Amino acid sequence: MRKGGSLVISLDCELYWGMRDIMTIHEYIENLLGVRQVVPKLLELFREFGIHATWATVGFLFFESREQLLKNLPVTKPEYLDRPLNPYLSIKNIGLNEEEDPFHFGLSLIQKVMSFPNQEIGTHTFSHYYCLERGQNISSFKADLEAAINTGKMYDIKIKSLIFPRNQFNPDYLAVCKEMGITSFRGNETAWMYRPSSRKDESLWKRAFRLIDAYINLSGHHTYPIDYFEKQSIPLNIRSSRYLRPFKPKLKTLERIRLNRILKSMTFAAKNNHVYHLWWHPHDFGSHVDINLKFLRNILEHYQMLQHKYGMTSINMEELTSSICPSFPTNISDS
Repeated sequence: MRKGGSLVISLDCELYWGMRDIMTIHEYIENLLGVRQVVPKLLELFREFGIHATWATVGFLFFESREQLLKNLPVTKPEYLDRPLNPYLSIKNIGLNEEEDPFHFGLSLIQKVMSFPNQEIGTHTFSHYYCLERGQNISSFKADLEAAINTGKMYDIKIKSLIFPRNQFNPDYLAVCKEMGITSFRGNETAWMYRPSSRKDESLWKRAFRLIDAYINLSGHHTYPIDYFEKQSIPLNIRSSRYLRPFKPKLKTLERIRLNRILKSMTFAAKNNHVYHLWWHPHDFGSHVDINLKFLRNILEHYQMLQHKYGMTSINMEELTSSICPSFPTNISDS
């Protein structure tokens, strides 16, 4: 890694599969439909600023039809005790295809990402799998991950990077990840408020402190030097540094503070030759699209300044892993 540190960007691509237990489609429809304009605009921004990104995508989104999806489900499935978490119970109610149901299918978006340079398609598991919930186990996780990887192969995608849904990192499952060919994952920040937990154990206190931390530096920069990886084995933990929260009208007077929180940490990373890992969901930007994209542009303009001043580089998760472990070459094309 060049002197000046690295900016890693990852996106959790899930559409309604990641929101189905939180709110109804009607309640979130603006964001879900907004993704269709957000993804092309993000890609154009990334091309403009030379951004290499990882798009971790739920496997369900790859299919052209409900019939095709049903034919490719794993035999072993999770049996969550919290039934609203189980996406398999919803498949019979989704539309026939992407044209009819843009909330549950996303092949056209994935193909759009694949048409741009330096963009990695990773996995957000096959079914938006929850690794810390009751009623699932290592066998159903392995079946889910295998289904995700096989789905990628349908489009000549060799999946190497994993992002755990809801950031429910489970260290017991890393051996399966390695067995399935996963070379990196996005781990959580080290502060207590970011500690992985099930939905039942996700306290309001943790959420409140995370919100405050987005504006005021309570927990640190969460950057890390390249030698952080020296004692690791495959898959590498490319830890998160910051979740890029979307614009909230009620908090609009604090936008400059939120931006400065991110820019200061990026500068710290560049000055100290550290990694800074920023992430969000495309559907986060689905409402207030222009405001969110302008906010991101401010971040990328700051990255450009750090690139010129310190030599900071943009790198996706697979490329970072390959630079550390050359025996796992990147399959990303620049053309």
